[in-house]
Amino acid sequence: MTIPHTGRALADAAPVPYWLDRPDRPDPLPALVGPHSADLLVIGGGYSGLWAALLAKQADPDRDVLLVDAGTCGWAASGRNGGFCAASLTHGLANGVDRFPDEVGELERLGRDNLDAIAATVATFDIDCDFERTGELAVAVEPYQLDGLAADADLARRYGHRVRLLDRDEVRAEVHSPTYLGGMFDADRVAMVDPAKLAWGLRRACLDLGVRVHEHTRVTGLRADGAALHASTLGAEPTAHPADTPADGRPGSVRARRVVLATNAFPPLLRRLRAYLVPVYDHVLMTEPLTPAQRDAIGWRNRQGLADTANQFHYYRITADGRILFGGYDAVYHYGNRVAPELEQRPATFTTLARHFFTTFPQLADVRFSHRWGGVIDTCTRFCPFFGTAYGGRLAYAAGYTGLGVGATRFGARVLLDLLDGGNTPLTRLDLVRRKPLPFPPEPVRAVGINLTRWSLARADAREGRRDLWLRTLDRFGLGFDS
Repeated sequence: MTIPHTGRALADAAPVPYWLDRPDRPDPLPALVGPHSADLLVIGGGYSGLWAALLAKQADPDRDVLLVDAGTCGWAASGRNGGFCAASLTHGLANGVDRFPDEVGELERLGRDNLDAIAATVATFDIDCDFERTGELAVAVEPYQLDGLAADADLARRYGHRVRLLDRDEVRAEVHSPTYLGGMFDADRVAMVDPAKLAWGLRRACLDLGVRVHEHTRVTGLRADGAALHASTLGAEPTAHPADTPADGRPGSVRARRVVLATNAFPPLLRRLRAYLVPVYDHVLMTEPLTPAQRDAIGWRNRQGLADTANQFHYYRITADGRILFGGYDAVYHYGNRVAPELEQRPATFTTLARHFFTTFPQLADVRFSHRWGGVIDTCTRFCPFFGTAYGGRLAYAAGYTGLGVGATRFGARVLLDLLDGGNTPLTRLDLVRRKPLPFPPEPVRAVGINLTRWSLARADAREGRRDLWLRTLDRFGLGFDS
């Protein structure tokens, strides 16, 4: 059913990420021009790269670390996400149990420690990113989802997590939505954060420790250069879209002993990674700030992160200035792993999200949206990060975070530095680190399979969660997923 006010609510929404649309964003740093050298070159200025540079410099202040980004630090997924900073390293406990049953307990412990370490870094470097340890509330919006919540709660308790099941009245007392039938509150494994401010704070911390950072610098090639690696670059003046470095930009180069490759969803510099990664577009709406009366109408006093438990799920949260971010549902793949600025705007998806928002909160019928945007997520067939090295161990990479990179990238950065050091460490011995996901098939089979999976997941949501033959086949080969 079309809700009459959906078009009006979207009419004035700016087609840019809310988090990045701020006058206090940091000025861009100069592009790299001419020849340079470094002990460690970090390619990519999102969370993965920023954490790698920061941790490397903290471990060895004398290490010469240089970071480059094709746009500005945090302009891509790191500055566009919902700001859910989760402890999970495996895209949820159930996925970890399925894929790493022998070490999932250790991975859960490492994840909790990782979230604590992020909180400590925010405090140590005085990063103003609205970090709130609010926890997350998963809600059932269909009767069949209640059994799934109960099973999730049992599993979480087996691994020592502090969770609580809520009945219909209890969950609606927390957040007032007529769609809620029950919930599960996870008190300590998720924090809310302003994602762009976190990236900018990590950037500042890197600069304060002596990391050299060059923005609007695209790496165009890598090759071996004796005992080092040589990266060719093109630098440019800031552009309307940060990734649009002109092909005739100013050339530069870096000769580095070691390299961290942290480009995630973008076309990888290593050909071998193309079979393992798929870029999927996620889209988000942000409301205008709610009035006191509107806030009273929805409750939500404890500011938890929220997500429903459908296959095509929504995630939403309250911002520090009293807006509601509402995203998810559609996960859109474009043929040939296509990534392009124009794909960030998808009117049909924004209309769907707005309709779902007003279904969730009919008492907010007069609310308008201030921003609408999209961003690309790197996913793989196991839905959690994978790792590896190249060039005889002189380059290390991580990718495949599947939307949970706000927290897990710090852990990934630790793994990358261990891999580059060549050590046999507790992290490098993990199956999570040693094993690769199954590759995706080539096109056109890749697009057919992904779109068939999306269709089947939507069908399962409409059939009380019943998975069809295609989804059951994927499950059998370890490729199935629930969200």
